[in-house]
Amino acid sequence: MRSAERDFRAAAVSGGSWPKAMKNRNQAFTLIELLVVIAIIAILAAILFPVFAQAKESAKLTADLSNSRQIGLSVKLYLGDSDDTMPIFYAYNTKTPDGRDAWHGLPEHKGIEVQLAPYLKSRDAFRSPFDNGGPFQEAEKPGSTTYWDTYGSSYRFMACLYTVVPGESSQNNVLFGPEDARTVTESQIEYPSETRVVRLEVFPFFGRDVTKDACDRYGWDCDPPYDYYRKWGNRGGGVVHADGSARVVTSAAAFDQGRVNPKGDRSGDANPDSWSGTWYGVCD
Repeated sequence: MRSAERDFRAAAVSGGSWPKAMKNRNQAFTLIELLVVIAIIAILAAILFPVFAQAKESAKLTADLSNSRQIGLSVKLYLGDSDDTMPIFYAYNTKTPDGRDAWHGLPEHKGIEVQLAPYLKSRDAFRSPFDNGGPFQEAEKPGSTTYWDTYGSSYRFMACLYTVVPGESSQNNVLFGPEDARTVTESQIEYPSETRVVRLEVFPFFGRDVTKDACDRYGWDCDPPYDYYRKWGNRGGGVVHADGSARVVTSAAAFDQGRVNPKGDRSGDANPDSWSGTWYGVCD
């Protein structure tokens, strides 16, 4: 029997310790071994972290698109109960009709999501997983971190595709006047599969880091005191069309091609009477 093996067995039988050289080898790594392990972990992290981030973004896009489809279906159901007439337009309201704060247990504020709520199982459909709020929104309702919490919805309803009732319709707690009156019916919409009626409130390309002229084109990434923009996600978001379909839009070019009024003008088409110079500024 080899002497090393004999020593090991003798130590085990007698309750003694392993030979000193083997004991030290089992207790510690060498510096080279530690560096190799650290390098392997760093390489794996560099490979896997972007994959995890992309998977998380994809999951949010899936949830956002699911919300969009539910909202689109609720609009169609509403039309069936309302003689083909689109809901009454409201946007960004935080107050009740008597001027009080609409939250903290007080009566419901005015919003399109209130009209559509009976056709949905939960108000959570109006809350996008991308909703990070924004500077103006947080200033308007201190303590709130989302558009959903402040305005009732993470989604924007297109102004030109909904019915405006003077003295009833309102935006930013301001009532619309007689000059804004219009009734919109589903049958008036010339290109239902291309006309967006609902969209995610904030797209990544609304910011200057993606689109250099975003402030002029979309009115979001402006300087204080009119600072509205905060990035929501990295790829895009859901858009609902008048035929009830929903899809993900990921680029400014695709967004600008969307139609935004009953006759079919595209979002990016020129309109000299608009603050943006396009139909986006009138109808979105």
